Amino acid sequence: MTRTLVVVGHGMVGHRLVQALREKDATDQWRVVVFAEENRPAYDRVALSSYVDTRDASSLALAPHDDDLVELNLGDPVAHLDPAAREVRTASGRVLGYDALVLATGSVPFVPPVPGRDLPGCHVYRTIEDLDAIRATVEGAVRSHRAGRRAGMVLGGGLLGLEAANALRGLGISPHVVELGPRLMPLQVDEGGAGLLKRLVEKLDLTVHTGTSASAIERDRGRLIARLSNGTELDLDVVVFSAGIRPRDELARAAGLAVGERGGVLVDEACRTSAEDVYAVGECANLDGVVYGLVAPGYSMAEVVADRLLGGGAAFPGADTSTKLKLLGVDVASFGDAHARQEGALEVVVNDAVAGTYAKVVVSDDARTLLGGVLVGDASRYPVLRPLVGRPVPGDPVSLIGPAGGVELTLPNDAQVCSCHAVTKQHVVDAVTSGDAVDVPGIKACTRAGTGCGSCVPMLRKLLSECGVEQSKALCEHFDQSRAELFEVVRSTGITTFSELIDRFGRGRGCDLCKPTVASILASLDCGHVLGGEQAALQDTNDHFLANIQRNGTYSVVPRIPGGEITPEKLIVIGEVARDFGLYTKITGGQRIDLFGATVDQLPRIWRRLVDAGFESGHAYGKALRTVKSCVGTTWCRYGVQDSVGLAIALELRYRGLRSPHKLKSAVSGCARECAEARGKDFGVIATENGWNLYVGGNGGFTPRHADLLAPDLDTATLVRLIDRFLVFYIRTADRLQRTSAWIEGLEGGLDHLRAVVVDDSLGICADLEAAMAGHVASYADEWRGVLEDPEKLARFTSFVNAPGTPDPTISFREERGQKVPVLLGVPTPGGENDPVEVSR
Repeated sequence: MTRTLVVVGHGMVGHRLVQALREKDATDQWRVVVFAEENRPAYDRVALSSYVDTRDASSLALAPHDDDLVELNLGDPVAHLDPAAREVRTASGRVLGYDALVLATGSVPFVPPVPGRDLPGCHVYRTIEDLDAIRATVEGAVRSHRAGRRAGMVLGGGLLGLEAANALRGLGISPHVVELGPRLMPLQVDEGGAGLLKRLVEKLDLTVHTGTSASAIERDRGRLIARLSNGTELDLDVVVFSAGIRPRDELARAAGLAVGERGGVLVDEACRTSAEDVYAVGECANLDGVVYGLVAPGYSMAEVVADRLLGGGAAFPGADTSTKLKLLGVDVASFGDAHARQEGALEVVVNDAVAGTYAKVVVSDDARTLLGGVLVGDASRYPVLRPLVGRPVPGDPVSLIGPAGGVELTLPNDAQVCSCHAVTKQHVVDAVTSGDAVDVPGIKACTRAGTGCGSCVPMLRKLLSECGVEQSKALCEHFDQSRAELFEVVRSTGITTFSELIDRFGRGRGCDLCKPTVASILASLDCGHVLGGEQAALQDTNDHFLANIQRNGTYSVVPRIPGGEITPEKLIVIGEVARDFGLYTKITGGQRIDLFGATVDQLPRIWRRLVDAGFESGHAYGKALRTVKSCVGTTWCRYGVQDSVGLAIALELRYRGLRSPHKLKSAVSGCARECAEARGKDFGVIATENGWNLYVGGNGGFTPRHADLLAPDLDTATLVRLIDRFLVFYIRTADRLQRTSAWIEGLEGGLDHLRAVVVDDSLGICADLEAAMAGHVASYADEWRGVLEDPEKLARFTSFVNAPGTPDPTISFREERGQKVPVLLGVPTPGGENDPVEVSR
């Protein structure tokens, strides 16, 4: 006979419990009735901050319970529990008996007893509705036209606090993070890692206050004034409390169930409460005096209860509190005994302040067992290191985190690769070798690995390769095609929007991999302005404002100066603009003049003056042609053998605005002395007595590479024709964010194959490549002029963050070599000492 299970709460853990029980209940022993407080089904709170950008709640929704034996009641929470009568009464008055009941009521944000905490503009950060309320406060502040930069305070510098700060940044707020402890993320990160984390996030327009808290919040002429215990006073638009959680145990307390001294429903290793057939899971449960605020332990509890309800003997296996996430664009991870609390534990630290990375592993007193670790700035080793906790250290501990990339680690079969769902390497290998899973989505479907926080996905790909499965070239889980294949799809079908492309050739709603990739493809094919219509929502951060964001939250202005040649009149205009807007100016190595320190709302006014003076966008913000550098060639130099300046200008004007998988740089040298450094560019030209030598595939960056000679002694018309072919072939076939050097190295046949295609026309496509470039040249339009001529596009530049008026109090300036530059916390001033690269044990 089917029995009735009542589940109180429908968050992530409650959802997982129902899912696990129905998957295991082969004989339909249980009918499940869920009572949820929220008016929406369970959604992914871990990814809540993505709602700031998408405003699409459906993208967070978890898989629905499409099951006749599951009844989901939304907006009708349980108001009374009677364990003796074995029944519940809901807020609507419904009374229902149960055979078993599970409390999955979760938690509520802890709001410290700060005077003024209930004032309008003060919020918590927990639900979609909370984010909607925060957004409404921010938009109200903007409509009030108050002068000064929009500012907010987040009370709490832990995981949720930094996530809330990132959400405020996404809404155009300059956040202050206030943490009572001595450092950010005190539960997960040690002092060294937290120091680097603070320095990195403060470069992103965020101010950190540690060792202090809010003593009072007051209203003053429509503003919020927060007074900190250290005497600091903050002028704010919004306040967000994210200082921890408190378990929702009031229903259990009223029913007489045992609760912990500091809250939480007391449970044993089977997640049973003090009442018969009543269980508790997730953040409302207190197991051995601990309330876990992470989803992975909650999922483990859900699995235990599902097993117990079906007659099993499962027990809570212990909590893996490891975390890996990207906070404000900074990778942060901790695992195992991250704080070296075990007696005799030793710490091995690699602190590279130059690279902006911090890595620590904790080992036993004999250095043979890995106990834990902390990674900040680069968490790429996390998927391999975390499963090795409690296991022998393979070799010298420093090699695990050394700058050279460390040793190649092999996981034992019983190592857990997914802590959210307790999936071992053996589970994954069995799914692959049996043929049930041939790719990452298949592994997710078979084992649930990768469906929680997602940090194990890189390891899943590695295990696929170890099992001999050829990796898919799919761009992401939403498109089975590679970037090159999607390019051809768009080109051949004439599709001009992302929504049409994903409807016809993909699935889902897209992600931060495929959206900017498709945006780049559409731009490469001249499918409208990058900020026009739907395309505006697809762009990378810098393309949103057609400007590069700088480390202090302001933006750069970089007009195009073809070949580095400029008239005195245009130089005067640049100087006047820099003077009038208080911008820092610098002549770059690419023969441009960069202007730094512009706020978002200033950008249209600056560009109006530049465009009126004849300047165009230099595309410093986009994956496009940046510059064609030149020496003076035969124009002035006594060694020059060709007109390098004239050619550089012609090439830059020809390829301006050309969108590509990565940025493109070029140069033209007037003789073999190579003063323009053409062999360090994606395509470079060097003059000879007989014409031009064309070089391709040179890049700077972390692994500099000299360009290779593609063709020698070319006349100008042939040179341009070959460059046209080279660039279009690269744009059509390269992977996303792949520089020309890596692209050539990855081509089967390498440079020889490239030469055969673009010089010898071995594929018979050169006429098509040339026609494509001719189409680009004919359709070119300056992106900034397009913004200035369109009121709808101009509206994007009414910035919440950079509103005109009172300067941002978090940024101060100093005089340096006759110009105003920002003083940034954690950044050495000239003459100071940089932090050393430290390897300590």
